[in-house]
Amino acid sequence: MVPGWVGRLSTIGTLAVVCTVAPAQGDGKKTTPVGPPVVTVTPEKVMTKAEAVQLFKSVDEIMTFAAKDTGLAPVVKVKRRLVTRDEVNRYLVKNFAEDESAKRLQRSEIVLKKFGLLNRDFDLRPFLLSLLTEQVAGFYDDKTKTVNMLNWVDMDEQKPVLAHELTHAIQDQKVGLTKWGDSGYKGISHTSGEDNSRVSTDEMETARQAVAEGQAMVVFVDWGIRDTGKTLADSPEIGKRMKEAAADSSGSPVMARAPFLLQRSLVFPYADGLAFEQALLVSGGKSVAFAGALQNPPSSSFEIMHPEKYLAHAPVPALHLPDVHTLLDADYDPYDLGVMGELDVEIMASLFGGPEVAKVIAPAWNGGVYYAAQRKSATAAEKATPNSLGVFYFSKWKSAEAAQSFAKIYSAQLGRKYSGLSERKPDETSGEHVFTTHEGDVLVSVTDDTVFVSEGFAIVTARKLRDSSIDAQGTGPVRMAVGPELILGNVRALSAFGAMKSGIAHRYTSGSTHSR
Repeated sequence: MVPGWVGRLSTIGTLAVVCTVAPAQGDGKKTTPVGPPVVTVTPEKVMTKAEAVQLFKSVDEIMTFAAKDTGLAPVVKVKRRLVTRDEVNRYLVKNFAEDESAKRLQRSEIVLKKFGLLNRDFDLRPFLLSLLTEQVAGFYDDKTKTVNMLNWVDMDEQKPVLAHELTHAIQDQKVGLTKWGDSGYKGISHTSGEDNSRVSTDEMETARQAVAEGQAMVVFVDWGIRDTGKTLADSPEIGKRMKEAAADSSGSPVMARAPFLLQRSLVFPYADGLAFEQALLVSGGKSVAFAGALQNPPSSSFEIMHPEKYLAHAPVPALHLPDVHTLLDADYDPYDLGVMGELDVEIMASLFGGPEVAKVIAPAWNGGVYYAAQRKSATAAEKATPNSLGVFYFSKWKSAEAAQSFAKIYSAQLGRKYSGLSERKPDETSGEHVFTTHEGDVLVSVTDDTVFVSEGFAIVTARKLRDSSIDAQGTGPVRMAVGPELILGNVRALSAFGAMKSGIAHRYTSGSTHSR
C-alpha cells in the first residue's frame, strides 16, 4: 500500500534534499554543505549568459565525478538545457495530466481516504502540483536524455543538484531507466490471475526507484563532502544523520502542511534508498552498491527497509488475493488492489496509535494485501468519494498477539472516519467485531495470526471474502512480495517530473537543499 504510492508519486517529481552536514569532529571549520542552501524564489533575477556557459561546462566535470564515485563510467556526454520557471511549470502540469502513474494516483486518493490515511476533505492533485512547483530544483529527463537546469537558481546552488541528476544520466546509459523501472502495470485487472500477477510484479517499481534515488543521494553526499577527502562509505554517521533528519519539513512550507502519509512516503526513495545503498557500500563496496544493485535490484520495499535481507537473499513476506470476482463483480466494478507492506503499517500505526506504537507494531508485520471495488449503483458524484467503495485488507503477523494488537488499534480509529459508528455485538462471532456505519458494514476479524478488515461490503459478503482470503494462502513456502503498495507506488509518480527540494528537507546545523 505505502510503497505502491511511493512508486506512483516519484515518477512525477524528485525530492531535492535540503541538508547541511556538520564538519568532522573537532576540525573547527565551517559546516560543509551536502546540499545547496534553500533556493530563494526570485524569478526576476535570472542567470546571465556567462553564468549559463560556466554552468554548462560544469556538467562534464560533475559527470566525471559521478562516474568515478559510482564506478559506472558514462558512455556518452549528456545533453543539457537551461529552462525557465514557466517552462518547468508547464512541463509539470502536462506530465502530471498524462503520466500513467499519476492517473492511478488520482484513483488511489479515495482508497487512501477510505482507509483513513488521508482526511476526507484533502484534495491531493492541487496539493501535489503546489508541492512540485515549490520543490523543483532541476531534473534529468530519461525520455529526452537531457539534464534540465533552472535559469533562476544560483549556479553554485545547482551543482550539488547536478551531482544527483547526472547520476541518473549515468544509470540511464547503463540500464535504460524507463524500461528498467517500469513493471508494465497498466489499467485495472478483471480476473484473479491478473490480480495476483499485478500483486507479484508492481512493487518492483518502488524498489528500483529507491535504488536509483539512493545511488544518486550517495553521489550527492560525496560531492558535498569532497573537499574533506571523505566519502559516505567511510563516513556512515553522515548517512545516519540524514535519515534521522528526514522528518523535519521546516525547509518546505508546502511539505510542512502535508499529511503525515505524504511526508513519510515522499522521502522514502531518498532517505530509505540512501540507507539501503550505504548498507551495500559498507558490506560489499562500490561494485555491490552500484553496478550490482542495478544488475540485481531488490524486488520489494521490504528489502529496501531491511538491506540485510536483500544481501542474504532472504524471502519476503507475501500474500495472495483470493478470487474476489465471483463474489463481487455482479454489484461492484474492480477499482484498485495491491500490497500493504511494513511501511504502510508504520504509517497506519503512527496515525492511529502514535509513533511509539508504530515502533512495536510495524516490525511484527508479516505480509498484507488489499482490494477495492466500486459500487455499480453509485452515482457520478458518489464515485468521487470513499462512500462508493468497498475495501478489504488481509494481513499476516509474526504472532497471534501482534495480530490482536493491530486489530485493536485499527478498530479504535473507526470512529474518526465514520459518523454514527455502532458495534453490533449480537452479530459477532468469535474473533470478530462488527460495526454499522453511514457507509455500510465494517468487519474487523482476527484468526490466529491474521487480521481481516472489510469496510463497505455487507457482512455476509465480508465473511466470504475473509474465508477465501485465508484459503488463498495455502500452506506452501513464503512467496516473494513485489506488488503495488498503495502509498509508495504512487510516490513514484513524482520523480519523472523534477527534483524536489524537501525530500529530506531539513537542517542539521544551519543550512538547507537537494534533488531527485
